[in-house]
Amino acid sequence: MDNDHGKLKATHKAMQTISVSKFKATCLSLLETVRKTGKPILVTKRGEPLAQVVPPPSPKRKSSWLGCMAGTATITGDIIAPAADPDEWEAERD
Repeated sequence: MDNDHGKLKATHKAMQTISVSKFKATCLSLLETVRKTGKPILVTKRGEPLAQVVPPPSPKRKSSWLGCMAGTATITGDIIAPAADPDEWEAERD
């Protein structure tokens, strides 16, 4: 397939072409071939394109929960110093 300014344009020369009758007889093996090779097959009827068999998209991997929030926080200020003045702490009072 060529990209023509956002529109897909089929290039029949590069992909395998098969008649609909032969496709019907060998459907399962052709589907397996497309899955393994990743190359589409054009099915024709009387020489005219009828359908195109393309491989499925790659499955999305589930992301791990570990590190899923990486890069989403921003540190502002001093993260080591106490949040309040130690004189204000109730535990420090007599």
